[in-house]
Amino acid sequence: MRREIGFYIAGFVDGEGSFNVSVRKRDDYKNKIKISLCFNVSQKDKVILALLKRHIGCGTLRQRQDGIWYYEVNNFNAITEKVIPFFKKYPFLSAKKKRDFSKFCQIAEILRKGEHLDKEGIKMILSLRNQMNDGGNRKFSDEEILKKLQESSETTCQTSEKS
Repeated sequence: MRREIGFYIAGFVDGEGSFNVSVRKRDDYKNKIKISLCFNVSQKDKVILALLKRHIGCGTLRQRQDGIWYYEVNNFNAITEKVIPFFKKYPFLSAKKKRDFSKFCQIAEILRKGEHLDKEGIKMILSLRNQMNDGGNRKFSDEEILKKLQESSETTCQTSEKS
């Protein structure tokens, strides 16, 4: 890839892209929650997003019902092997995107090490997530997530005691 294309993509994502961390309640998980990373960009024009997908080398491109095109990467391996290295090679200029990307990378490392499987790791992730995207809109508050985590550990302890 030509360097100017990489820097063009980084500049475009600097203004239009988003690095997100979602937490979902999942009863089929030991801790009753699932933490996922997602990188996405949405636009009216598909051309730039197709360029992104081709040069980053992963992700999905689809059109929403409102006609807006959406490029998204939510596969953990693709994020750690393609997205993160791409934006480390072609860094952002804005302080906000640099900060969000740095926190995103820190969370990816916590997940990679398996530290998200205990309460302290989840607390670290929630703290980092709160520093991203100006706090963002959250479906579940940190308190709700930690309560769900506490309930799952109590259930695990009770199950262990009965064995």
